[in-house]
Amino acid sequence: MTTFTRRESLVTGALLLVGGAVGWQPAMAAAATAAAPYQVLVFSKTAGFRHDSIPAGIQAIRDLGTANGFTVTATEDSNVFTTSQLAAYKAVVFLSTTGDILNAGQQTAFETYINGGGGYVGVHAAADTEYGWPYYGQLVGAWFNSHPAIQQVTARVEDRTHPSTAHLGTTWVRTDELYNYSSNPRPNVHVLINLDESTYSGGNMGDHPIAWYHSQGSGRSFYTGFGHTIESYSNQAFRQHLLGGIQYAAGAGSTPPVTTIEGEAFTSQSGVQAAGHGGASGGNTLGYIDNGDWAGYSQVSTAGKTSFSARISSGGAGGTIRIRSGSSTGAVLGTVAVPVTGGWDNFQTVSTTLTGSGSGPLFLTFSGGSGALFDIDTFTIT
Repeated sequence: MTTFTRRESLVTGALLLVGGAVGWQPAMAAAATAAAPYQVLVFSKTAGFRHDSIPAGIQAIRDLGTANGFTVTATEDSNVFTTSQLAAYKAVVFLSTTGDILNAGQQTAFETYINGGGGYVGVHAAADTEYGWPYYGQLVGAWFNSHPAIQQVTARVEDRTHPSTAHLGTTWVRTDELYNYSSNPRPNVHVLINLDESTYSGGNMGDHPIAWYHSQGSGRSFYTGFGHTIESYSNQAFRQHLLGGIQYAAGAGSTPPVTTIEGEAFTSQSGVQAAGHGGASGGNTLGYIDNGDWAGYSQVSTAGKTSFSARISSGGAGGTIRIRSGSSTGAVLGTVAVPVTGGWDNFQTVSTTLTGSGSGPLFLTFSGGSGALFDIDTFTIT
């Protein structure tokens, strides 16, 4: 197995960025699903390796635009990155861009565009772009580090409420070039899909996000690490994934509000405590969970909530989380099993649908075998 380095990626890798946001803002959620016609800019300039899938990607986005009410301008001319010209576009897609492709003035214009409400979509090698520009690193979420050979993987869909993932099941089996990133973006973005590293060779991140979104300024950023191969752009599931990312970045679709909560941010509890873990968001988890324990979150309403996911780890027995409304003995809105992950610092994400019938504050109750069951790093409820 050969693992390519960042330098070698200029000869072998590809990436796409898409404008998105961490936590969909309530005002955005009010946007009409059927938006008025708008324009999208597809930018595919390369200063390193050039992917042979770029023409197929441009054509796929043109096809999606024709069918979904937006027009596409494709260019490799950096001179379009001016404040006046960018203002014409609802979203800018960085399609397998590589290397240093914008000068200082163009970078400033793009920052102004995003901060003022513009959308960014990064696809695959968009993460192999502009390493010397910190703003861009924050926008894409994480920079490329390495990748193994193209192979099949089972990806886990953490959030199926976003327009880029609503058509998928809980897992997505596909063949692509699978990036390892130089840092885990999870603390700064809302992760949509992660890779199950046990299903392929060469992953080195453990917790391995591959698609996510977040807000930056008043703008939206969406990124997917998929999209290296020509075949991706004729795959209907990938095309819908890409379409949803573009619609999100353009503010053209509706997405339910996402609330992400630190597990240790409970306001009432029985038996549980905060536990320190270097790999956890904020450095702590909700830990010391035994059978029969519970945690309450008076700051989180269950009203209308239909989806729950949690980032968990277990070096113990594993068990079950019950999502309840109103009290630790209140109505059960949903149940999710927590597997043994092989260690307290080996994090995975579990998710379930909720009934939507809740009305009171959130309570989580825990059950399982003897001893410590599992830890909860963060959870989302939408």
